[in-house]
Amino acid sequence: MSNTAEDAGGGPNTTGLFPVFPTSSNSVSAISTAPQWLRNASFTTDLSVIDAAASSAPSLSEIDAGEEDEEGEAEGNIGVDNQPRVYNLVELEEEGSSESDDDKVKRKKDKKKQRKRKSSVRDSDEYYTKPAKDYHLDTRPDPDNLAYGSIYRMKVPRYKLDNSQRGPGSGSLRFYRRNRHSSMLDTEIDVDYLDGRAKSDNRYWYAKHAAMERSKNFKRIRLSASREAVDSSLDDFIPLEEAEAVQESEEEDDLMMGESWEDEVLNKTREFNRLTRERPHDEKAWLAFAGFQDKVSSMQPQKGVRLQTLEKKVSILEKAFELNPDSEELLLALLKAYRRRDSADVLISRWEKALMQNSASYKLWREFLNVLQGEFSRFKVSEVRKMYSYAVQALFSACSKRHRQVDATSEPLDSDLIQQELVLVDMLVSLCRFEWQAGYQELATALFQAEMEYSIFSPSLLLTEQSKLRLFEHFWSSNGARVGEEGAFGWSLWLEKEEEQRQKMLKEEAPDDTEVGGWTGWTEQFSGRKGDSIASANTGEGDVDREGLDEEIEDEHSKPEDDTEAMLKLLGIDVNADASDEVKDPSTWVKWFEEEVSRDHNQWMPSRKAGEFSSVDEMGEREDEEQLSSLVLYEDVNGYLFSLRSNEARLSLVYQFIDFFGAHISPWTSSNSLWWSEKINSLETLSDSMLENLRNVHECLSKSDCGNGFSLGSLLGGSSDISMRTEMMKFLRNAILLCLNVFPRNYILEEAVLVAEELFVTNMKTCEVTTTPCQALAKRLLKSDRQDLLLCGVYAQREAASGNMKHARRVFDMALTSICGLPKELQYNAPLLYLWYAESEVANSSGSGRETEPSSRAMHILCYLGSGLAYVSYTSQPSSMQILRARQGFREKLKKIQSTWSHGVTDDQSAALVCSAALFEELTNDLPGAVEILEHMFSSVLPGRKSQSHQLELLFNFYVRMLQRHQDDLTLSKLWNPVSEGLQLYPLNPELYGALVNISSHRMTSHRLRMMFDDYSRKNPSVVVWLFALSYEMSRGGSLHRIRGLFERALAQDTLNSSVFLWRSYIAYEIDIAHNPSAARRIYFRAVNACPWSKKLWLDGFGKLSSVLTVKEMSDLQEVMRDKELNIRTDIYEILLLQG
Repeated sequence: MSNTAEDAGGGPNTTGLFPVFPTSSNSVSAISTAPQWLRNASFTTDLSVIDAAASSAPSLSEIDAGEEDEEGEAEGNIGVDNQPRVYNLVELEEEGSSESDDDKVKRKKDKKKQRKRKSSVRDSDEYYTKPAKDYHLDTRPDPDNLAYGSIYRMKVPRYKLDNSQRGPGSGSLRFYRRNRHSSMLDTEIDVDYLDGRAKSDNRYWYAKHAAMERSKNFKRIRLSASREAVDSSLDDFIPLEEAEAVQESEEEDDLMMGESWEDEVLNKTREFNRLTRERPHDEKAWLAFAGFQDKVSSMQPQKGVRLQTLEKKVSILEKAFELNPDSEELLLALLKAYRRRDSADVLISRWEKALMQNSASYKLWREFLNVLQGEFSRFKVSEVRKMYSYAVQALFSACSKRHRQVDATSEPLDSDLIQQELVLVDMLVSLCRFEWQAGYQELATALFQAEMEYSIFSPSLLLTEQSKLRLFEHFWSSNGARVGEEGAFGWSLWLEKEEEQRQKMLKEEAPDDTEVGGWTGWTEQFSGRKGDSIASANTGEGDVDREGLDEEIEDEHSKPEDDTEAMLKLLGIDVNADASDEVKDPSTWVKWFEEEVSRDHNQWMPSRKAGEFSSVDEMGEREDEEQLSSLVLYEDVNGYLFSLRSNEARLSLVYQFIDFFGAHISPWTSSNSLWWSEKINSLETLSDSMLENLRNVHECLSKSDCGNGFSLGSLLGGSSDISMRTEMMKFLRNAILLCLNVFPRNYILEEAVLVAEELFVTNMKTCEVTTTPCQALAKRLLKSDRQDLLLCGVYAQREAASGNMKHARRVFDMALTSICGLPKELQYNAPLLYLWYAESEVANSSGSGRETEPSSRAMHILCYLGSGLAYVSYTSQPSSMQILRARQGFREKLKKIQSTWSHGVTDDQSAALVCSAALFEELTNDLPGAVEILEHMFSSVLPGRKSQSHQLELLFNFYVRMLQRHQDDLTLSKLWNPVSEGLQLYPLNPELYGALVNISSHRMTSHRLRMMFDDYSRKNPSVVVWLFALSYEMSRGGSLHRIRGLFERALAQDTLNSSVFLWRSYIAYEIDIAHNPSAARRIYFRAVNACPWSKKLWLDGFGKLSSVLTVKEMSDLQEVMRDKELNIRTDIYEILLLQG
């Protein structure tokens, strides 16, 4: 509206209350004539004009009428309507205004015509355009707001998405108008018909909207990326089939209308049917079709409908396996579906039938054994042990068959054969872990000893498998020391010494035989046994005495039986009463628990033959029983023996043997390997490496404000007590030293033996020592092989870790200066030595700058590695010329490594060289240069090879540690992206999860980190993910309900329901932290039902729940343990007699 001239009355032209534009001179002069208190123009305003302007505002019905009448004009006036609306000041009229009524009507019609030309889409934009006038008055308030105190709930608009990015055209306009009409005309539609009881306010989490979300008829609009935005960059792209594009546009329009759950089920089923019909041999399509049935089943509230969906899933998988009979994945999915439907007996029979047809499949055997262990009603230790023997024999037969097919003398061996031997070793280690957890620790140790003697220290004789077994039986039944025992030197060397001793004895007895003459049958029997006659005679006498000893023991048992019954009656115990009346005090069971745990810690080494005792006086009654229970005969181990031909499988056996008994060992395989996942899922207690990672997380959170909780590792503690650990370290030291004769100059074994020696000496000595505990052993090993560079490096690392940096530098300098005089194959290990030396100096540096002496020493070391010059001890900081020459040398060496890595060939030396180059660039230049080197080298390796190479995994851990050192100077994206990429490649890497918590605790909210843990737990369910999620919540003092929820969600997953450590941690949390014994009691019974083989789990009920469980329940628990054939070493009557 434009300004008009003054009226005839000569009234002044007034402005609003707070004028934006300056007033005219006439108005100023008029105001000046008024009194002083009326000179503000605000008091001269006529408010009736504002009412008239508000009354002329368009109504909602007029806007709708304009849209219906002038729909076509909306597109024609785009250029005009895009201009912003300009609001002019309103000229107020005096009371005696002479404007005619015709002019007013004409002005209203002009305004109406202007509004009709406006498009509804642009009209909405104009409402949000900032007017020239910065204020407005609400002259028509809603009286209901005053009456009821708030806006009526049905007048609150329900917003719908306006997908205006789909581009111009009638489709977008139609979609917008449809949304507008639905919002205007459907305002009174309520959703109470979904649930009549859901009466609440309009909040998204209220019951009414929850009922709407659960409704199967509720239509949802699914958002997806616009195809037009993707295709706009491809100017020269011409689609081959236009019909598909038209069909896709129609599908998009349908999706815009919304899709209910039933529509989605029909569409997905139709799509899967078409896909499986067109590609019947696509395993992923069949598995996705079967997985979709689980999603459908989760939406069904009725049990009968869920069973029908399960039947449909079974039929889908049966059809898929019928078309693809060689697919292991389909067979495993089918058998898992059978487990949800069939009974235990039918399921076991189906598994046995499948294994008869696929006896060489490690995955099938592994899953079958998990099923057998988890069936509480059928579980017995002897049955599982028998199935393990079948699995080992079947896998070994497959290896032997493969070995006969390929050339046995070919080097290197066939990769498939190596892989079969590796999984055979994994199966044996799984058996040993099962025996150890069931309480048969002596048998587990003996199985390791027997297999190592049979495969690693076997004599180099061309024998058949049966002949080799007979020869090994003679060694096992003799009194010779085995692996890990004092005086052991291996089966092969023992056999040579036995042969020498036999020949010597034959020569000594030869003159006597000549003089006596006659029958020589004993000599032939002796030569067949290949043992000494004295030992044979003692063995025979021992067997005779043993029979008599058994009879005497039976007589001794029968005689004091009456005395024992009388003593028990004196103690108030009725022998003929029920089991619940035998023990009346819970403290008796607590003492039994303590004695049982003590014996488990002490009795883990297999004893030798009971026949070694010459008389009954030397072996008491209790000692006799303990010797018999811990005696492992040849018949106990012969069903699990197999020969290994590849060095990879032999080394894997040794490495897993060291890791099994709790010694420190460097990573030798990727975290994506089968061994690592099975080890993590079968943990009873945390290993030292995992405890260290969780301890670092706890310390990181304790430094922040949110860290006021406790550590997850403190719930269950370490793996064993000090005395047991001391004996184990001694046992491992002896075994590793023996293995070093077969695998010389292996730095992983050398590091393990030095760490085992440190732990053994430290636990044996109560006072502090000035020297490193492993110094004597390291010097002895170096004297035997002075050219072992890696042994020098490992020993220097142990000295640096102990704080003796000066001595470590002397050892490193001595090794590096002697490299030039060594053969080429030994010089190839130089990068490892340089890297260890530089990392020790960086770790010794207190500051982060380059000017510190340790940083200068590290640069000096790496300069000689890059330039290739002979090493000289450190005197001063390297010059710029030396740094430039080293950088050029590193660049040339990295080009050679990149070409080898692109072909899939990676080793420890090349990975160490890449780490050295990155560390050199970090020290001399800056972090971006080091990051560029690492990312460039990673890009040269295919993703599939990245995930299976443990060298590249160690390199990635090095990369993350480097970023953490500079995390204060980096943005979140530069820290987060490498960690995220690493977790995609190595989803079971504990070090990466520790870095994730460390970075996220300082840079992210707790809610975002929890969402990440949830995402990783869905994609790759593993104990590692839940351990760090639980550790984060516990360390920061999370709520009890959240921590319980994490435990329940973890144990609800099929792969983690058999995790003993999670169950034990849950029980310990409820007892020690939540102080809820009744909840711990319920969890305990669920745990023993899910993991009936774990003796530690059963004993937790006696140790932690003694205040909750009754005497009858504890007595019944022990009876069930005996029924499941767990190894119980202590009788309750021993505790009763001790108390009496």
